Amino acid sequence: MITDPLPIFLILAAVVLVSVQLEVRTKLFRSLGAALTGILLGMVLSNTGIIPGDSSTYDFLMGDGVYFGIALILLSVDLRSVLQAGPGMLAAFGIGAIGTAVGAITGGFFLAGLVGPETWKLAGQFAGTYTGGGANFAAVGREFGTSPDLFAAATAADVIITAVWMMVCLAVPVLLGRPANSAPMDGSGPRGGSPPGQEGRPGGPADAAGTGTGFVPGGDEAVTLEQTLNSSVKPVSLTHAAALVVVAVGSVWGAGFLAGVLPFVPEVLWLTTLVLVMAQIPVIKELPGAALFGNYMVLLFLVSNGARSVVANLVAMGPPVFYYAIITVALHGLVIFGIGRLAKLDMATLAVASQANVGGAASAIALASARGYHDRLVPGVAVGLVGYGIGNYIGIAVGIFMRGFIG
Repeated sequence: MITDPLPIFLILAAVVLVSVQLEVRTKLFRSLGAALTGILLGMVLSNTGIIPGDSSTYDFLMGDGVYFGIALILLSVDLRSVLQAGPGMLAAFGIGAIGTAVGAITGGFFLAGLVGPETWKLAGQFAGTYTGGGANFAAVGREFGTSPDLFAAATAADVIITAVWMMVCLAVPVLLGRPANSAPMDGSGPRGGSPPGQEGRPGGPADAAGTGTGFVPGGDEAVTLEQTLNSSVKPVSLTHAAALVVVAVGSVWGAGFLAGVLPFVPEVLWLTTLVLVMAQIPVIKELPGAALFGNYMVLLFLVSNGARSVVANLVAMGPPVFYYAIITVALHGLVIFGIGRLAKLDMATLAVASQANVGGAASAIALASARGYHDRLVPGVAVGLVGYGIGNYIGIAVGIFMRGFIG
């Protein structure tokens, strides 16, 4: 068994490389996503005795390492993008976020006896990730100290549910709504916008932790993590890289310092707030490569989570966690499509907003492109990026709320 920290880090880095390449080159792994593939490979390596289940390498990646990644990812959030979404898409996204919180809380109360003492942690993680994406899942899990086995089981459930929900969102506008191009957007964008691949390219990352795959069933190409990141990456100079290190390390240190001074505010919320403020400064906002490096750090974190997972424990806790994810997303769907319909929002807008909630910006792009909702590409990306920013707040709030009730 390899126990030295440096070779272990080398193996984890190799797993990330293999996972990304498998996602790019193989249809099966493209539907799974690089994140789940990396977790599974990490589990195989540790459960077969090649690498240990505990290492100082994992401790770093599950501590400051993932926070560096989250900080870099959040640098892509431009709060002014809210203006691009328009009132219709913003309303749909807000309704969806409320539905997610309702689903996470309801599922927690129903399944606490099956999931166990960490139910409140999972409530926060599902609330965060189904508000804005996988970066929130990783950040809330890191803050709450979710066990590796539960983390891996929840990630696997999330990937499956996200893919299934994409199918639902593709079908709902066809079954229940009018043709997309005849439905008003309430000022969120002109009809018949730019073709896919131009207007729809985000200024930020894909679903940051990769837990939402951007998989489009029915023959359309999956949106891989690498494709979405490469679409917006500009050349990165040594100065840019050095500046990103200063910003990431400085924000993580600052968050830790503030959490020590004011411990009643979780460290991840300090980090989110600091980075969102810095992301509005033009010279920082324009630094290229932040999403690329941030996603890489989060992938390393997820692989280390897989390496710390024991297969027997994962199998034992898997079904209840899967049911929990189903309840959370199902209630999200009932709320966003039910209340959204009553509010006279069109089904195309609701479907794209739901994907921005559940799968992140990349999934919103995939759905809008697959259905030809070109005028909803930019608004969908805009609310997806907003979700990255607010998901940590909602996830922490729901987790603390559930801890107060079920412990």
